[in-house]
Amino acid sequence: MLEQLLTNGLQYAGYLFQALLLGVLVARGHLKRLAGLCLYLGLFLLLDAAARLYTLLHYGRESRQYFYVYWLTDVVLTVLAFALVCAFFRRVCADDEKMWHQLRPVLGFVFLLLAVISYLMIASRLHNYTELYYWIYQFQQNTYFACLVLTTLLYIMIQRSEVRDEELAMLVCGMGIQFAAPTAGLAGQALLPRFNHESMVFFLSHLDQLCMLGMLFTWWYAITKLSHEATVRANVPAVARRRVESFSEV
Repeated sequence: MLEQLLTNGLQYAGYLFQALLLGVLVARGHLKRLAGLCLYLGLFLLLDAAARLYTLLHYGRESRQYFYVYWLTDVVLTVLAFALVCAFFRRVCADDEKMWHQLRPVLGFVFLLLAVISYLMIASRLHNYTELYYWIYQFQQNTYFACLVLTTLLYIMIQRSEVRDEELAMLVCGMGIQFAAPTAGLAGQALLPRFNHESMVFFLSHLDQLCMLGMLFTWWYAITKLSHEATVRANVPAVARRRVESFSEV
């Protein structure tokens, strides 16, 4: 009973936080500037809080309808997460179109590679379409791990950039918190057979929800407390300073 109350509490707290954050973005006029973030939050609420919850309440957790809705929306949410990381790459390369044109096909290739590798890892288990959730689960785990690596590289790019974009850095940190959950979960599952401790099992079962709240809190801080205006770093050459300033005026 206590575990169910905690699960529902964290779940609905996440829904409420997402809705409030989306409302703040719209109210402050960030809908266009942070279009990728708004799209991610809006679709997450629509799919997770609306579609899944509606199907669960009307058909039950063991129903075929809930099974299909849950796993299909899982694919969409995973793709959305990867797309948001790509949008952050686009923003950090805003003043370097050449770099973006080089990165864009690489990111597309990485996504295609993740889908293929996920299929090859569980191809022997796919006997019919009803077992497609094996691929979806593996695809999600592989994609989230790849996104964790990409967000790390992205954060390094931000720190080495000629401009200081504190808001973007915190948004990327928030994504890193969310992507860390599956990685930590896999490590915990590897340790559980040896150390079957109840508190660890309890923690891992709510890890995704806790990381989601951590991501949302980080995003909230970035949007409400930090300036969204990128500034030139003090130690960059004057030529680079003029180039960045001229870009920001466009």
